[in-house]
Order: sequence, then structure tokens, then C-alpha cells
Amino acid sequence: MNKISEIELSYTNQSDQIIKVTSSLSAFEILTDNWNPNTIELQEEFKLLLLDRDNKVLGLYNLSKGGIAGTVVDVRLMMVVALKSKASAIILAHNHPSGNMKPSAQDKTITKKIMSACKFLDIDLLDHIILSNKKYYSFKDEDDI
Repeated sequence: MNKISEIELSYTNQSDQIIKVTSSLSAFEILTDNWNPNTIELQEEFKLLLLDRDNKVLGLYNLSKGGIAGTVVDVRLMMVVALKSKASAIILAHNHPSGNMKPSAQDKTITKKIMSACKFLDIDLLDHIILSNKKYYSFKDEDDI
């Protein structure tokens, strides 16, 4: 007899604090409060802010950490995390260690790819924020989403 492993899914939110995203600025502030200030200008990281239907923060997932000029974004893993945490909406975030807030062609391409995945899974992609220590670029504010 061939036994296979049963897959278990779990999610816990260990915070009693209710934090709500109300704008790109509030998302930027939440992200910078939870980003290591010692590495934000050193290496690129990609994070996922997970939200419920009322835009209350469920959590922050560190998707990848890369080098000076890039990091890997696994869309399938991102969607697994969003589904597992019962997120109704997400905000993408990554830093540009160079301080240049202009989105690259790769940034635009991955945003469109993630947008398609979100539509298929009925998850709202609210924004994609590129940030540094003191400034940010919002795809939503610039009508790139």
C-alpha cells in the first residue's frame, strides 16, 4: 500500500493590534515601520502586505531577498500565501536600493502578471509600492494599476 502525506494548511495572526491601510501613504508608513532600515538601501527585497475585506492588515510576508539590483518574485508562492492567510486584497512592495523610485520594465511586467493571477483568484491587487527610506512610488497613484 502506498501512503501519501496529508497536506495541512494553517495561518495564525498573533497581533491584537488593528492596522488599516487607507492610502498609499499609510501603506508606505506600515511598510517602512516593518522594513529593516539597515538593509533598505543595501539589497532589494520583495514583500507582500496581506489585507482583509476592510483593508485591515492580516500580516506581512517576506517573499524574497536579492542583490543590489534585483530579487526573484515567485507568483505561485505569493498566491499560496495570500490564499492561506485568507487575504481579500494585497499590496506588493519592494525597495530600490539605488533610491531611484521609477519602476523598471521588469517591475511593470511582474505587476501585470500578478494582477492577472489576482483577478483569477478574486483577490484585489490594491497597489505596488516601490520604496526607500524616505520616499516611495505608488503604481495606484500613478495609474499604473
